[in-house]
Amino acid sequence: MNSFLLGITIFIVVLTAIALYRVAVGKTIFDRIIAAGLVGTNGFIILILIGFLFERVNMFIDIAIAYALLNFVIVIVLGKYFDRGGERL
Repeated sequence: MNSFLLGITIFIVVLTAIALYRVAVGKTIFDRIIAAGLVGTNGFIILILIGFLFERVNMFIDIAIAYALLNFVIVIVLGKYFDRGGERL
C-alpha cells in the first residue's frame, strides 16, 4: 500500500511541475492564475498523501485544509483584481 501511495505522490509532483511551467510561461495572466490554483490544489493533495505515507493523517489534514482555503481565497482575489484591470478592489 505504501508503494502505491508513493507512486501516486510522485505522479502528482510531476503534474505540479508541469503546472509550474505553465505559471512561468502562460499566455495570459488568467492562464497563470489558473495554473497557480492548480499548483495549490496539487499541494493540498500531496499533503494528504504524505500524511498517509507517514501514518500521521490527523496532523497533515489540518495543515492541508488551511492551505486549501488560503489557496482558494488568493486565486479568487487575484482573478477579480486582474479582471478589473488592476483597479482598487
